[in-house]
Amino acid sequence: MAREDAVRCLRCLLYALNLLFWLMSVCVLGVAAWLRDYLNTVLTLTAHTRLEEAAVLTYSPAVHPVIIAVCCFLIIVAMVGYCGTLKCNLLLLSWYFGSLLVIFCVELASGVWTYNEPSVQRSDMISLKSRMPNYGLQRYQWLTHAWNSFQTEFKCCGVIYFTDWLEMTEMEWPPDSCCSNQYPGCARHAHYRDLSDLHQEGCGPKIYSFIRGTKQLQVLRFLGVSVGVAQILAMTLSLTLLWALYYNRKPPEPPPPDGPPASDSTPIAVTHGPSGELAKPGGTRPAEAWDDSSTAPSGGHTQFEMERLS
Repeated sequence: MAREDAVRCLRCLLYALNLLFWLMSVCVLGVAAWLRDYLNTVLTLTAHTRLEEAAVLTYSPAVHPVIIAVCCFLIIVAMVGYCGTLKCNLLLLSWYFGSLLVIFCVELASGVWTYNEPSVQRSDMISLKSRMPNYGLQRYQWLTHAWNSFQTEFKCCGVIYFTDWLEMTEMEWPPDSCCSNQYPGCARHAHYRDLSDLHQEGCGPKIYSFIRGTKQLQVLRFLGVSVGVAQILAMTLSLTLLWALYYNRKPPEPPPPDGPPASDSTPIAVTHGPSGELAKPGGTRPAEAWDDSSTAPSGGHTQFEMERLS
């Protein structure tokens, strides 16, 4: 009974861990997709600079295709583990344990291999100004879109200040993406009337903070560590459940053969008379049984004896 309760407890814990795998894998995929979108914009703005290399070193472990594929595979493995736990199938549970072990080794190797602290300084932000003269050109539409997207999302303008657009380009006012309330011609209106309508902070510090690590990246790292710990716990529980199920299905050992039955040394006397009754073992035969039928008392004597006894 105690073993059955232990197996039931292990199954409940594995159900919870598999559900946790699904939730954490979906969260990792969602955060990685969000980071990948912004990372592409940053890499476009920092192309051919030290900032590009630093951004790749920082975010490659989080958005690497291997990590994305591992998370997708982990969802499938969690489904297999759920089915194996539900049906108590030794083959599915064994495959579940082996898959978790392989995934854990891949995640550990990927984390160790790609871990590297980026070497970037604030002075490197000045190199972003070299990308500004190509803004608005027909063959650099992708760069124009990257500047507009980053300035709108991070609420910044220029590299250090919005006047960088006036210094590095032939523009008379900043792009409309620098406006806090965007509409066609908002930057021209703000430049000549109210500069407070423009974002006052430059995009250089924003990019520097992004490369050093955002809150989303910290959440992604925390989720990665949590998935690893949950995998270790799931492997331990699945191995324990396999052991319990294996010994429950093992055929029981045959009982030892019984010894020879004890012989009764007391003789049993058998009557050889018309009544054919057996005498009690260990007792003596009544005297009436040894009397011959010819010496049996008559009917009147028997009746007299019965009246006297009553």
